[in-house]
Amino acid sequence: MEVIFWLILLLALVWGVAYLRWPIMIWTIAIAVYLEAWTYLYQPSTISLVLVWLLFAALVIPLNIPPLRRRLVNDRILTLFRHLMPKMSQTEKEALEAGTVWWDGDLFSGNPDWKRLLSFPVPTLTEEEQAFIDGPTDELCHLLDDWEINEKYHDLPPEVWQFIKEKGFFGMIIPKEYGGLEFSALAHSSVVMKISTRSIVAGITVMVPNSLGPAELLLNYGTDEQKQYYLPRLARGEEVPCFALTGPEAGSDAGAMPDRGEVCMGAFKGERVLGIRLNWEKRYITLGPVATVLGLAFKLYDPEGLLGDEEELGITVALIPTDTDGVTIGSRHAPLSVAFQNGPNWGHDVFIPMDWVIGGAERVGQGWRMLMESLAAGRSISLPATGTGAAKMASRATGAYARIRYQFKLPIGKFEGVEEALTRIAASTYMADAARIMTAGAVDQGEKPSVISAIVKYNLTETMRRVLNDAMDVQGGSGISMGPRNLLGRAYQGVPVSITVEGANILTRTLIIFGQGAVRCHPYVLKEMMAVNNPDHDEASRDFDKAITGHIGFTISNIMRALWLGLSGARFVRTPGGPQTRIYYQQLTRMSAVFAMTADLAMFVLGGALKRKEKLSGRLADVLSHLYLASAVLKRFEDQGRPEADLPLVRWCCEYSLHMIQQQLSEFFRNMPNRIVAWKLRAWAFPLGQHFAMPSDELGHEVAVLIQSPSEARDRLTAGIFLSDDDSDRMGLIDNTLQKVIENETLATQLREAVQQGKLDQASEADMIEQALARQLISAEEAVRYQDMLDARKEVIKVDDFPQDYWTNSGTNNGE
Repeated sequence: MEVIFWLILLLALVWGVAYLRWPIMIWTIAIAVYLEAWTYLYQPSTISLVLVWLLFAALVIPLNIPPLRRRLVNDRILTLFRHLMPKMSQTEKEALEAGTVWWDGDLFSGNPDWKRLLSFPVPTLTEEEQAFIDGPTDELCHLLDDWEINEKYHDLPPEVWQFIKEKGFFGMIIPKEYGGLEFSALAHSSVVMKISTRSIVAGITVMVPNSLGPAELLLNYGTDEQKQYYLPRLARGEEVPCFALTGPEAGSDAGAMPDRGEVCMGAFKGERVLGIRLNWEKRYITLGPVATVLGLAFKLYDPEGLLGDEEELGITVALIPTDTDGVTIGSRHAPLSVAFQNGPNWGHDVFIPMDWVIGGAERVGQGWRMLMESLAAGRSISLPATGTGAAKMASRATGAYARIRYQFKLPIGKFEGVEEALTRIAASTYMADAARIMTAGAVDQGEKPSVISAIVKYNLTETMRRVLNDAMDVQGGSGISMGPRNLLGRAYQGVPVSITVEGANILTRTLIIFGQGAVRCHPYVLKEMMAVNNPDHDEASRDFDKAITGHIGFTISNIMRALWLGLSGARFVRTPGGPQTRIYYQQLTRMSAVFAMTADLAMFVLGGALKRKEKLSGRLADVLSHLYLASAVLKRFEDQGRPEADLPLVRWCCEYSLHMIQQQLSEFFRNMPNRIVAWKLRAWAFPLGQHFAMPSDELGHEVAVLIQSPSEARDRLTAGIFLSDDDSDRMGLIDNTLQKVIENETLATQLREAVQQGKLDQASEADMIEQALARQLISAEEAVRYQDMLDARKEVIKVDDFPQDYWTNSGTNNGE
């Protein structure tokens, strides 16, 4: 029994030290103290004593003396890694180093610092930004008729283009010193979101110049001359920019682009200057058909050695006026008949001077890094704003419609099948908006979160897809009948556009979120890879030793943490938050440890093959995504002062994310090739079984009810979309009718009871009102009010129809 006691004590000591992540020296001291106690209290035999202390010394001396540790162990591992790992290309290196690590690093650590997350400033708009949203942005929304934009003009009307330019919408990210608005990322996101709820075409048009494009690149990398010339012109709308990256042979694989430039001497404005001769073919370029200046990415070569000894200089980015000789631009694609300007362009033997390269000759070959760093921020703003805006509009419109529309003498929102869809719509909207705001806040704090930008781009555009699918199911025929009355059809039609651009969602999920995240956000992996690729042997040895030693301790710690948190239910984890949400912080901490453990052991067992096993890496991407999304939900709840009415949304989102994390981990373990490791991982991750269930039906009911009645919670959920009190506006009509329906529900109940009691004959509601008035069961005022509600309800459920020859006469066929 005494032996068992000392073994249990040793196990508890090792477990505790690993859980607390003490450094090697503290490990050494703690185990030495244990052995001292064991020596004097247990009094083992001399042989046992000598053997144990010799073993202890043999282990701890090399571990605590780095030069000896490197010589005996880690230099050998470094040599092995150099043989096994392919040499990192410059493109891969730049992609991995792009951007910054923020809260994603905490989630990868297995021990997220929740107090740190909640201490980040609450993202807020300045008075100037709010005034712009309430003023020019609202004015722009009033100018927009999405049906006419897509059906009649197939473009924004000229007066809308002019308004956008004059009011500075193209210059939101440009500093005031250049004539721009210099808005925060949150303001940029809020403007795009609001406009998109009125017209997806206008939203995209405003989005592109403020996202990945010439302005962003000029701000970060342009020469002073380029900034002084272009930025004021872009801010004033004198220049319409586009950026050309994608081509027929290179979409997501931009490194394979065949577009080529060669350094040479050539004629420019009557002089012979050093420049580049270009040939390219690009497509899917938004604003391309109307652009006056083209940002172009291409591979640059220097066959004559005019810039130096290297011939292949790498991806380079230049700004080219679209009226330059050899440039062909202006034709349009028809992306699902959503009429934003998008099209191909070509260049044949186009000569440009070297100072048209963004940043000048010094930036030659740095285009990929420039693009990746810009995308790290830009991708986290515009498309997430569009996706969130669509979800908010669906929540407000479809939630109201479900209470207005009657079937079988009941509002359709009372049917559980419909209620289930409404629950997903409302909760998904809450989660999307939480992630949108938290991420924009990070950008405003100076972060360029490359992995998080991929998380929100993927998840919030997928949220848009799921929410609109549910909304269309609820709306039924009114959702599929295109026309001026249809609020959702065009957004639904354009969903694949958001899914596809700025990184196709399939590849974003399977290659970037976890593939890049596992390297970029992990505390040690990138350091190890850099050491392996470092030609300086001594420096590489020191860096690798520090990284691999820390990595081993990190992995052991996460195994111990995951197992303990699983056995204890994470009940002893100290977290912030109120009593309603504390359990979610605790369980997310546990799942963070499980994720970190799983990611580490998967990378160790599968190595580089994990990158190719995209089904596995995609599941880990989903785990990381839901850790982030649930974190955003909890921060939003705290930032808004823990409004009690929002608690059902918070609970539903967190329980759903925990369930999805559990499900994706379970599927990962089930499909992992090494079955022994998979079995052990499952046992460590879920030692007492899998207990994260989907949110209950009762909780779902509480969520669904929130979007079927006017309330502060509903207003918070849908804040930032375009709203109007005017019945001539579709959303205004729906909101006003919802209020009328609710005001008349008591009277509607009285009429039904009167029929049951034989006081009224069964008839249409309009006829029953006449009967009730004639029999003095209701007042004239009540009759007028009820009839007004019936008229409004009829107007809401009405759909558009067109003459037989409508499409023939219009000369178009948009498939509507």
